[in-house]
Amino acid sequence: MPARMLSTGQSAVNRATEDHEPKFLQAVGMFFDEAAKHSNASLETLKHIKSTDSVLSVTFPMEKDGKTVMIKGYRSQHSRHRLPCKGGIRFASEVDLQEVEALSALMTYKCAVVDVPFGGGKGGIMINPKDWTDAELERITRRFTLELCQKNFIGPGVDVPAPDVGTGPREMGWIADTYRNFNPQDVNGAACVTGKALSLGGVRGRTEATGLGVYYGIREFLSFPEVQKKIGHHGKIQDSTVIIQGFGNVGYWAAKFFESNGARVIGIVEHDVAAYNEKGLNIEHLSQWRKENGSFRGFPDAKIVDSPMDMLEAECDVLIPAALERQIGLRNAHKIRAKMIGEAANGPVTPGADAVLRKNGAVIVPDLLLNAGGVCVSYFEWAKNLSHLRFGRMNKRWDERSKEQLLNLVEGNAGRPLSEVERRQMIHGAEEHELVYSGLEDTMIVACNETRQTANAKNIDYRTAAMANSINKIAASLAGSGSIFTHA
Repeated sequence: MPARMLSTGQSAVNRATEDHEPKFLQAVGMFFDEAAKHSNASLETLKHIKSTDSVLSVTFPMEKDGKTVMIKGYRSQHSRHRLPCKGGIRFASEVDLQEVEALSALMTYKCAVVDVPFGGGKGGIMINPKDWTDAELERITRRFTLELCQKNFIGPGVDVPAPDVGTGPREMGWIADTYRNFNPQDVNGAACVTGKALSLGGVRGRTEATGLGVYYGIREFLSFPEVQKKIGHHGKIQDSTVIIQGFGNVGYWAAKFFESNGARVIGIVEHDVAAYNEKGLNIEHLSQWRKENGSFRGFPDAKIVDSPMDMLEAECDVLIPAALERQIGLRNAHKIRAKMIGEAANGPVTPGADAVLRKNGAVIVPDLLLNAGGVCVSYFEWAKNLSHLRFGRMNKRWDERSKEQLLNLVEGNAGRPLSEVERRQMIHGAEEHELVYSGLEDTMIVACNETRQTANAKNIDYRTAAMANSINKIAASLAGSGSIFTHA
């Protein structure tokens, strides 16, 4: 899979938000402060949880076209209450320290809400990957990894990066190889990074994990009777109308899973144009067209909208912002007509817009819950690398033989043999990707129901409920482990 690409530009952010609205880091802090009121943590513990543990800022030279360019990179470890820290590395010209800190904080809360035993981390290099050749990108990635190795900001038990905007399995492979060369004695070195290619120790299902998690989360919330009553919805994915902003890795796979389960994906929003078809878009055809032509323009089976942000305001059951942060702000929140907003991106809705949307009757499924599929399956990959064993390898054939013996007894008692196709379907042992899907589905179901229970018990919105659950879990971890050197 190629690196994940940016799906909206800075102009879209400016159009959505007012100048006085808080920046991303401030917004995460505001959501935290609201949830803290409904948590069981003490004021001292809340201060501890909210603050960032460590930040690494590096600058190094890189030669390009005969000139020396100074490259700026960051890695933030927001919380080490559980180790390793976990979070992606993005390549984007918009990367700055505040964004990296905010994203690492969100990762801490995200891991806690879905019971993934990691602290939060995030990294970024301030470059536009389109401006650099593949060879130059490799040198930049390996040099940044060297900096992480020298400062002890990477390792299977310390800090484990993953793909993010502008990076993918290729970059993760470079990181893993660089780490291995500097730590040849580390038998668990493959677990220093996740999102790798299968040939390098990746796990089947990681590529589509975040998009699949988005689908599972929306499916669960639509099934709740109180949600159905609030938004006037039938509660089924089938025949629901969906609009997705962003057609990168997350947006593409979310669209694929919604489409394959009977939803009508009526709109896809990209940075230049949007594609719309009220009867439903063919996601694979649209994806192939963009690969061949570089844009949705000219796609024969859709209306092309030249003002893509207007598509966010179209009527639909579910709106999925799957691009960048701050895409729905005070300038456009009052125009949003979607019944449910599912935050597949990190921080796509500002605090002010959040209040407007909820006042207008919309249900918001928050980012720290909905887009946790990626870190959940990264956890599975990390565990696979530490065990040095592919999921299903030890038990698949045993399961099949056990099922076959049971099936023989059932056939004998029923007096009717099954067809060969029926037998294969009945005795099939789980493959790795099926186990990954099952683990992700169970994780999302449990987390969604925990969020629902807290929201109903405290009469609060789902974002506040998910964050409050996260705070309580982190506080319990800190209390259980104690604080060395804090008290006399």
